[in-house]
Amino acid sequence: MSIKINPLLQKFDTPFQTPPFDVIKEEHYLPAFKEAIKIGKAEVDKVVSNPEEPTFKNTLDALENCGTLVNSISEIFFNLNSAETNDEIQKIAQEVSPLLTEYGNDIMLNEDLFKRVKHVWENTDKSQLSAEQNRLLEKSYKGFTRNGALLNAKQKETLRELNTKLSLLSLNFGENVLAETNAFEMILENASDLEGLPEYAIEAAADVAKEKGHEGKWVITLDAPSYIPFMTYAKNRELREKLAKAFGSRAFKGDDLDNQKNVRELAQFRSERAKLLGYASHADFVLEERMAETPEKVNAFLDDLLVYAKPAADADVSEVAEYAKSKDLSEDLQRWDFSYYSEKLKKEKFEIDDELLKPYFKLENVIDGAFQVANKLYGITFNKRTDIPLYHKDVTTYEVLNEDGSLVSIFYADFFPRQGKRNGAWMTSYRSQKIKDGENIRPLVSIVCNFTKPTPTKPSLLTFNEVTTLFHEFGHALHGMLADTTYAGLSGTNVYWDFVELPSQVMENWCFEKECLDLFAKHYETGETIPEEYIEKIKASATFQEGYMTARQLSFGLLDMAWHGRDLNGIEDVSSFEKAAMNRTQVLPDMDGTNMSCAFSHIFQGGYSAGYYSYKWAEVLDADAFELFQEKGLFDKATAQKFRTLLSSGGTIHPMELYKAFRGREPKVEALLKRAGLKKASA
Repeated sequence: MSIKINPLLQKFDTPFQTPPFDVIKEEHYLPAFKEAIKIGKAEVDKVVSNPEEPTFKNTLDALENCGTLVNSISEIFFNLNSAETNDEIQKIAQEVSPLLTEYGNDIMLNEDLFKRVKHVWENTDKSQLSAEQNRLLEKSYKGFTRNGALLNAKQKETLRELNTKLSLLSLNFGENVLAETNAFEMILENASDLEGLPEYAIEAAADVAKEKGHEGKWVITLDAPSYIPFMTYAKNRELREKLAKAFGSRAFKGDDLDNQKNVRELAQFRSERAKLLGYASHADFVLEERMAETPEKVNAFLDDLLVYAKPAADADVSEVAEYAKSKDLSEDLQRWDFSYYSEKLKKEKFEIDDELLKPYFKLENVIDGAFQVANKLYGITFNKRTDIPLYHKDVTTYEVLNEDGSLVSIFYADFFPRQGKRNGAWMTSYRSQKIKDGENIRPLVSIVCNFTKPTPTKPSLLTFNEVTTLFHEFGHALHGMLADTTYAGLSGTNVYWDFVELPSQVMENWCFEKECLDLFAKHYETGETIPEEYIEKIKASATFQEGYMTARQLSFGLLDMAWHGRDLNGIEDVSSFEKAAMNRTQVLPDMDGTNMSCAFSHIFQGGYSAGYYSYKWAEVLDADAFELFQEKGLFDKATAQKFRTLLSSGGTIHPMELYKAFRGREPKVEALLKRAGLKKASA
């Protein structure tokens, strides 16, 4: 195909220069990537060949504006590979990933380019640079050294090989998990097998069956909106066991889609890469650029929380086990029993469940509620647009405006599961904010989720957990949308990884407050505002099973640190390694034939390697931060303005300094322990 008519290589003639999804075809990607890489290399060569003495402007500033086209195409392509993939896109990804890795290596291992950056680093009067320029200089210099600029030629070649292997292994890992998730379907022919399931779950299962060609039957899948309700409500214990084992054994069956070798090699090659660069482990390498700083601090943090969480988790499981025994369970409580009996116990204790609450959480109302919260806090408004090209009919776009009418961002929302979308929920962007040639280029931000789809008789009604998930991802989106920095590399969510969850997790707190829920929690049929007694029950039940949930999160953090914080030579058995890593958090019996690591996409496909602890780390920050809103007022303008400053600053200021500027002091763990109801557990 001629490069001249490749839409990815043209200026986007669309509203706000958004990606022209309506004209982009699969065959455009590979030639576009190749041409963009060629252009990107030429841009770098121009910086390198500049005969003038290296300065911040002609080197760092110039380098920051190199590779814009590569970044643009990459953001479009890899976002689609997560949200709307197919066999052809996955095949292209396998071809493109090594090209991009080589391109990145060519820049980071370019000795002449590094000499210029090093000259600026060593010879610039940093007092003459702005705070943001100093951050960019430091980040750029470290970026080179942390990517092998100080290595000799032979070591650099080894690093290139490791980077290529890691890129392909991560891609293959994710494809295997997605394929395994999509391949499973539990076809039910008898209505009795659906006993206990809410009406919405039964209707959704019938819809899935129809989509998959099983008219008149019901199909349960491993997608969250199907899997979670079945595990929570289905009375049939054998089917719960079957589903739980299918979910837990994804990419762990010894076949072509097995991830055990991928897991071992990802961890091993990451370790080798870190040692090559002079670090004791991958965790040491990663944490040098985190608030937590060292593996020792992370492990101490996890251990300290476990002191509170483990006794509470044991008590939680014992309570559910006793309850199950008093009902109808004659055997020991198993993993596939926990959600089922826990939900029944919760309903008895608090007289609340998803069926009671879902009618008040129509998806469109919850979205509007998130928009109203953002408006009350930051004065921004969201206007639906129908003229922006979409990559799928389920996606909705909005123009986001400041109070003065100036553009904040374009916002994409993609909420329902489908064949080409990976599980989970995430925020991403198609263009980061930056200032270039005096123009403040505003970001294109997206959130992608897998919520319960509308049925023929009901709109999409969210569980309360889905409500908090939407607010969580919307918090990430606000971090990206409100960005106001000079450089894209320091903009929005380009912050230390253990700080990036603060804006998202703090947003969840509003979901528990009457003042917020009254804005949008209205019965989808009657329009009745959610009763105050329901809100009190939501708050009262918020810490239910918190010990168990915290221990579970800590187990994932410990597993992550085990894979990335030690020498991994000689590890053959992924299961044994995993059990040893998670042993201290064990509160339920093992489930034979299952494995967490082989589907642990956060750390083996996403960016959370040696970083899963960040969720709990950020919970300390968010609990402490939200206390200030509680003290000053949920929508207090002055407090909100200080938090907007934190959001808009991106990575231009060290996160602890940003946090202290907002809070007036460093964060305290007490707020989290108090909110989670865990303080008493250590007594």
